[in-house]
Amino acid sequence: MQKEDFRLNQVRVGRTVRVVRVHGEGALRQRILDMGLTKNAEVKVLKMAPFGDPIEMTVRGFELSLRKAEAACVEVESI
Repeated sequence: MQKEDFRLNQVRVGRTVRVVRVHGEGALRQRILDMGLTKNAEVKVLKMAPFGDPIEMTVRGFELSLRKAEAACVEVESI
């Protein structure tokens, strides 16, 4: 079975995915990496605001909220 790659902002509530790569550059990329969204980290999407911004998720045992634009920089795969 082939795994499908997509961005974190496209993940539906309740799904768990694995980080493949963080795109972007500079301070934004570093900030995302510092929050624990590194390669192979498992992420479970908990809730989404009415217009999808921000997205609340669990990463490495803690809760994290990201803006839609920031989540679009994180490439993930389904597990």
